[in-house]
Amino acid sequence: MSNGTAGPGTAPVVEGFGAQDDSELEIHSPKDAAAGVTAVKVSMERALSHMGPKRTAQTLLKLNQADGFDCTSCAWPDPDPDARHTAEFCENGAKAVAEEATTARATPEVFARYSIAELDSHDEYWLGQLGRITHPMVKRPGATHYEPIEWDDAFALVAEHLNGLSSPDEAVFYTSGRASNESAFTYQLFVRAFGTNNLPDCSNMCHESTSVALAESIGIGKGSVSLRDLYDAELIVIAGQNPGTNHPRMLSALEIAKRRGAKILAINPLREAGLVNFRNPQKPRGVVGRGTDIADLHLPVRINGDLALFQAFGHLLEQWGAIDREFVEQYTDGYDAWVEHVRALDWDVVLAATGLSREEIERAARMIEASGATIYCWAMGLTQHRNSVATIKEVTNLALVRGDIGKRGAGLCPVRGHSNVQGDRTMGIWEKSPDTFLDALQAEFGFDPPREHGLDVVDAVRALRDGKAKVFMGLGGNFVHAVSDTDVTADALRSADLTLHVSTKVNRSHLVTGDTALILPTLGRTEVDERATGPQFVSVEDSMSSVHASRGPLEPASPHLRSETAIICGIARATLRQDDGTDRHGIDWDAMAEDYSIIRGHISRVVPGCEDYERKVDRPGGFVLPHPPRDSRTFHTSTGKGRIAVSPVEVLHVPEGHLLLQTLRSHDQFNTTIYGMSDRYRGIENGRRVVLVHPDDVEALGWRDGDVVDLVTHWTDDDVDRVAPGFRIVSYETPRGTAAAYYPETNPLVPLDSVAEHSNTPTSKSVVVRLVPTAVGGVGEGADGTQHPVGADGEHRSHPQPEPLHLS
Repeated sequence: MSNGTAGPGTAPVVEGFGAQDDSELEIHSPKDAAAGVTAVKVSMERALSHMGPKRTAQTLLKLNQADGFDCTSCAWPDPDPDARHTAEFCENGAKAVAEEATTARATPEVFARYSIAELDSHDEYWLGQLGRITHPMVKRPGATHYEPIEWDDAFALVAEHLNGLSSPDEAVFYTSGRASNESAFTYQLFVRAFGTNNLPDCSNMCHESTSVALAESIGIGKGSVSLRDLYDAELIVIAGQNPGTNHPRMLSALEIAKRRGAKILAINPLREAGLVNFRNPQKPRGVVGRGTDIADLHLPVRINGDLALFQAFGHLLEQWGAIDREFVEQYTDGYDAWVEHVRALDWDVVLAATGLSREEIERAARMIEASGATIYCWAMGLTQHRNSVATIKEVTNLALVRGDIGKRGAGLCPVRGHSNVQGDRTMGIWEKSPDTFLDALQAEFGFDPPREHGLDVVDAVRALRDGKAKVFMGLGGNFVHAVSDTDVTADALRSADLTLHVSTKVNRSHLVTGDTALILPTLGRTEVDERATGPQFVSVEDSMSSVHASRGPLEPASPHLRSETAIICGIARATLRQDDGTDRHGIDWDAMAEDYSIIRGHISRVVPGCEDYERKVDRPGGFVLPHPPRDSRTFHTSTGKGRIAVSPVEVLHVPEGHLLLQTLRSHDQFNTTIYGMSDRYRGIENGRRVVLVHPDDVEALGWRDGDVVDLVTHWTDDDVDRVAPGFRIVSYETPRGTAAAYYPETNPLVPLDSVAEHSNTPTSKSVVVRLVPTAVGGVGEGADGTQHPVGADGEHRSHPQPEPLHLS
């Protein structure tokens, strides 16, 4: 591990997709603990500098409270209302609030001062510091700048473009996880009333593999545990997840579990501070003591080795007779085929795939054997590989053969990364919603929704690229930096006739425009939503299917802002209005825009599990949606039982002289939002263009710590070299033959066509790269005629039968 500041010339300013200056980059030793007094200090510094004292108090004291608003960051659940702290938030939650509730403003004068090209020359962090967008803005064809536009004119412009399409399927309607349940339900209603199921969402890029694997294995694509189960578990397995950065409030739950006697098994390529030790700043031992040790055992598994590892666990547990036979016989099928498969396990393949020793694997398996109640947690370290669905099914296999479904202190816990991404899917944001949901929509609103499945994220980019889609609308998010293959995605958006983004702050996607472009500024979660009928609240769903209300405390950043729901209803009203002024389907969009209880009434009659929604969602703590495997050990699968799957193990081939790269977040970012330049847990300060490589690999490949290189990947399907330039090598303890670097800077390396089987999720956690001297690789060639067309993944896409009752 090197220490100190980068020397002259070792960390250049990288020109291109937002220039980024890493000339002050510093490398220090990684930390051995997360949170503590430093987390409090950073939280307060960021909050006060962005919001000032009054707004800091107004927001943070209401953050994640029963009478307050839900954090816009991760989807970790809240404790029961009577168990919440006055400060019920983490460092990154405070950063997220500070970003949204900032006093900085991106006014029309800002857009007049900077051309789109000038804005595009800056990095994502600089763009975020411009502050909240205050007015609707439009870029006209051929224009170099955005200019203000009135709301009604903006709605009319959108309607003109949508109604001028040859088919509704020429429009794409993307959703980010920040959308509330009310806006998500209204959005999918409008899109289907318009006539398409083109509803890609951010879940397509993160936990779609989870949704597919669990739907096929247990009949519902959601986790089966509650926060109380975490407290009561005997063993918690955390695989492919870094809670210290991505879900920091999870550490409090892990601390409670540890204090009650639980063991924790961490499975992750990197040794992350949050899984080593947690210094809870709300406990004396976290401030003046040594904190709480978290992982009892850390397995530094090689990237993409998880499937082999979990099969090895199954092999050993079966060999040791550690199977819940009664549960298997009563509630599962496929066991005999699975036993035959795991008994034939090839240990040479397992050891090569995992990079672990047999002794390490057996020690971890003994922890599972000794546990009477095990919870399996995972995040995108498992979901973004070619074999992700198979891997998650293998995790599920262990829960099934051990009887860890529908049992207190046990179950499956996929940890979602965005605050309402699960709720959006529950509300119908899905390109392939089942007929049961569409039938309920038809019964409620009187029109027959389209039945043909729509486009997911990957196919949406292909459709835009190939001219088959001409309008793109994004409800939140930063699409161009969230999707893989950045150059291809950007060119696809530029080919659109209209790009439209509903946003709070300026981001890269506003600068990669169609011929016409709109930015429609919306209220944030932190803000009061006052309509003609009075103040409104919205609702959200967390990672554990708990649904609750959210009310912001602040005055809006601008009197010109509108809520997401009001914006959607305004577009719908303008687009679906007939010559006589009535709606095409008789839907009263104005009523829903003014009174969200009307929307919740519709939700209660359309969405499974949401009966009596208005009353249940507004009580303290809200309510928990049904989960048949958890609630009654009922499995809505093709056999009516939990399905134990058989999946072959393959070792991902990495050619000599190459490394297997995973993309990841720094501690100072949330998804594509860059809060700052400090990844202090890993010791990276004042920069982001670094690639973490094992010291022995650095030497073996002929490099030195601190060298600056380009990362290059060659995708044989289209014969294109993709390049991410200007990364400083940092010697770091990663498994041999692997590397790690931050996204979105590395997204250009992930080919659009490189996706997980069955889920179509981009393979951002297993990218084969080589390091070359900087500036040798050039730039990626972008899209060409050899790339896959729309629907090319149809043969391996999942189509669960029977269709799911609960959208997930």
